[in-house]
Amino acid sequence: MSGDHSRAAQLLASLTESEPDQPDIARKALLEAIGAGQMDLALNLAHQVPSTNLPTDARLLLVADEIRRGRADRAISWLSAKGDGGDLTFLVPIVRAWAAADQGNFDQALSALDQVQQANLAAIVLESRAFILLKAKRSADAEPIARRLVGSAGPREQRLRLALADGFLAAGDRPRALMIVEGMGEGEAAARQRVLAGRSSGQAIDNSAKAFSENLSALAADLVRLQRSAPPIGIVQVARYLNPQSSSATALLALMLAEQNRSEEALALLRSVPPGDTLISAIRDVEVQILIDRKRLNEAYQIASIAAAAHDADLADYSRLGKVLESMKRPAEAADAFGRAISFAETHDLKGELWQQLFYRANALQDAGRWPEARQALQQAQAIAPDEPLLLNFLGYAQLEHGENVDSAEAMIRKATELAPDNGSITDSLGWAQFKRGKVSEAIATLQEAAEKEPEQAEIQEHLGDALYKSGRHYEARFAWSAALVTAEDEIAARVKAKLSGGLSPANAAP
Repeated sequence: MSGDHSRAAQLLASLTESEPDQPDIARKALLEAIGAGQMDLALNLAHQVPSTNLPTDARLLLVADEIRRGRADRAISWLSAKGDGGDLTFLVPIVRAWAAADQGNFDQALSALDQVQQANLAAIVLESRAFILLKAKRSADAEPIARRLVGSAGPREQRLRLALADGFLAAGDRPRALMIVEGMGEGEAAARQRVLAGRSSGQAIDNSAKAFSENLSALAADLVRLQRSAPPIGIVQVARYLNPQSSSATALLALMLAEQNRSEEALALLRSVPPGDTLISAIRDVEVQILIDRKRLNEAYQIASIAAAAHDADLADYSRLGKVLESMKRPAEAADAFGRAISFAETHDLKGELWQQLFYRANALQDAGRWPEARQALQQAQAIAPDEPLLLNFLGYAQLEHGENVDSAEAMIRKATELAPDNGSITDSLGWAQFKRGKVSEAIATLQEAAEKEPEQAEIQEHLGDALYKSGRHYEARFAWSAALVTAEDEIAARVKAKLSGGLSPANAAP
């Protein structure tokens, strides 16, 4: 309960020794050990729990241990065994495929992947196919799969691009390695230099242990997206056990630990990543974000400012500093930092990153009260990415606030809503635009839709409450404001409290 999970695991393990006929205690100790990353202790405890009572995390750990030892048959036995957490046999063909690839039996490996039936494993199967083809030095066959993977990788895009580039390099195909890092954005310039020098990034996925580690990380990330329950920390701990050098698994685990109020563990984990790791920039991003979320802004600033002052600082370092300065309510300095990021992007021809940095700079300029400069930055960004919903939403909303081009501004926001129909914040902008223009009934319907999409967003609930109050539905407005207060902070919280106390007034209305 106090957050010392390592000590709790040790104490429970000691209790297990003194109460050997109590499998429930051993099971509890086992789960605590896995969650704390004490894998040697967990492996010892796993053999004290009846196999039918083993939870999923424990069975995956036993599978991982056998894969690390090169014993695929035993790993498959653990996947096929009945346990307490459901069926894991869907992973068997993937383990078989990589076991065959490690032996150089590439046709057998690819045939094993064909046995996977589950549609929700399509992305994992594609990844395995691409990396096995690269291991077989069949880079031409791997290329179309690689292109498809990076196009749908989401947050894992940088990691996958680097791993695929390493695979193409190992296959002796430098042109395709260059191709796969082109358009990567953050870290692209450094990646390009490494490929031209024939140097690996160290992110290769070229054996069973690394591949299964990546599979588990991808599955855990999917679970986080699909459900609101506790994050699957144990699965990611197993992924790191398989590949201790995986900085991407480390970053994912740190995010999950921080979400469970285990920030000190998360920060210690991130600080264990060597400074020379090719994903160190992403690691710093996670570290700084955790510090910002915990209001430890001076520590976040120290990390960001040191990185931005280094001789090899890049776009990510300048942008990170800008975000920290914004969180410190120093928008003018933040705008300058984003300006340095923009200059870097222009110098290194990083067009994919340029519009985002212009967007960030515009936001900082707007907060600094420099709207004409913010508008210019937004227009520059829109010229690069004319159908980017975030830009359309920001430019339209800001113009409405300043009373400029109100018809076209609302049209921009409506287009942004059509381009990103699931984005509650953009739907909120449309509703608030309608409210600002006196279309209160339309606004309430739109804001209710936004609140359904993102019920925990305090700003949306505040807007809905204001619109309801304006229409005379005071009782419902109080419900919306109360919902806003659950997650509201700083200025929003102060406004909402005032409204709950005395109703809506010009002094406490949302801006």
